[in-house]
Amino acid sequence: MEFGYIISGFAVGLLVGITGVGGGSLMTPLLVFIFGFKASVAVGTDLLYAAITKTGGVFVHHNTHKSVDWRVVGWMSLGSLPSAVVTIFVIKHLIQIEKDVSGIITFTLGIALILTSIALIIRSYITRKKIREIEDSVISSGRFNKIQVPATIFTGIILGALVTISSVGAGALGTLAILFLYPKMSTLKVVGTDLAHAIPLTAVAGFGHWTLGHVNFELLGTLLIGSLPGIWVGSHLSVKIPEKILRLVLATLLLVIGLKFVLV
Repeated sequence: MEFGYIISGFAVGLLVGITGVGGGSLMTPLLVFIFGFKASVAVGTDLLYAAITKTGGVFVHHNTHKSVDWRVVGWMSLGSLPSAVVTIFVIKHLIQIEKDVSGIITFTLGIALILTSIALIIRSYITRKKIREIEDSVISSGRFNKIQVPATIFTGIILGALVTISSVGAGALGTLAILFLYPKMSTLKVVGTDLAHAIPLTAVAGFGHWTLGHVNFELLGTLLIGSLPGIWVGSHLSVKIPEKILRLVLATLLLVIGLKFVLV
């Protein structure tokens, strides 16, 4: 079975490297449907998996491309990290009073996957549109002017709760949120900023799930063994595969899986 986890990690890493789609939207359903893990364990393990795999991407974006807007990262984290902690305490309280936490996680996971599938299509459209425009990475180009900072913090709160419950959203939804909040920010900086924000969020949320007993470290290790080479290979293949077609296929797949989670 461990070999199956390694192969699955490689496959997800490959798709992440090619498309940039967050591993959570792919890995968590895989762990639930293919390997039969409880939704809570799949979410908790995947959150720490995401924190580790995204770290390398931030080093590239910050050290090589200088494409992380740390002010936006800070504002979003100001909302998302406390939101993640509060969400963990809510989940812990529900467990203590013997509420069906797995049902809540499964339903939220389905909603997050549906939103992610929509976000993938919208993000592709917005990105193509931005390429035709003059890009400006100046932070003052936010959409909401005087309430830009509160709007960014509030967005972080929503993302923090959603990611903590479902492990999905730190990638596609986070990128879409930044594109909406800062329409003139360069695409490269949007990706780098989203990655930098996702690391502390998934780490805090993952640690919280660890305290609840929702992390399988043996599974985490085997997934990493496969996924890290997969991301490297996928990154090199990304220039040779039609991303538009692959994104559409993935968006459709995530939509179907999301509906299955919601309707179960």
